[in-house]
Amino acid sequence: MNIILLGPPGAGKGTQAQRLVDKHGMRQLSTGDMLRAAVKAGTPTGLEAKAVMERGELVSDAIVSALIGDELDAMGPDMGAIFDGYPRTEAQAESLDAILDARGRKLDHVIELEVNEDALVERITGRFTCATCGKGYHDTFEKPKAEGTCDKCGGHEFKRRPDDNAETVRTRMAEYRAKTAPILPVYEARGIVGKVDGMADMDEVTAAIEAILAPSS
Repeated sequence: MNIILLGPPGAGKGTQAQRLVDKHGMRQLSTGDMLRAAVKAGTPTGLEAKAVMERGELVSDAIVSALIGDELDAMGPDMGAIFDGYPRTEAQAESLDAILDARGRKLDHVIELEVNEDALVERITGRFTCATCGKGYHDTFEKPKAEGTCDKCGGHEFKRRPDDNAETVRTRMAEYRAKTAPILPVYEARGIVGKVDGMADMDEVTAAIEAILAPSS
């Protein structure tokens, strides 16, 4: 089973991808992670990508396609893939079709985690973590039981990510819409797009995704 998981930052995509990995033994293919790993390992594709980046240029679709092809070959034919951050354009969508087709694979589902922008801003801007142990909290949804004290380690220092602010979140949402808009019609025409309420409880989101995947499982 091969799927694309779509959703803006903060929609819970990472959590749901990990649950799919754990339950179905799938592999999450993040182009950023694959690029860093290939450069570090010094693979032929990695060396090519490193040279491009050292010139200050963007890595081409051809290099990204080669990375994905390498990863699929290493995985073997029986392991499913979750594509994260790719494709983002119609050309990349066509490229992914060719990559999969060459390996006897096909794209089974495109799942979009839909969000309410205002609610997502509240979800993300309210996040903070214990500076000692990293346990996550939220101003509204998950406060420490004792104010100013971490439930897990008893620490008293907390921190917030500097980019967890309303302006940054809305910018990310706009970028996501701009990048995703061109590819959704491609897959909607094939009837393989499933939409899930990304603002629901995490377990409800997982159940909704499983319901979409069930016929292919």
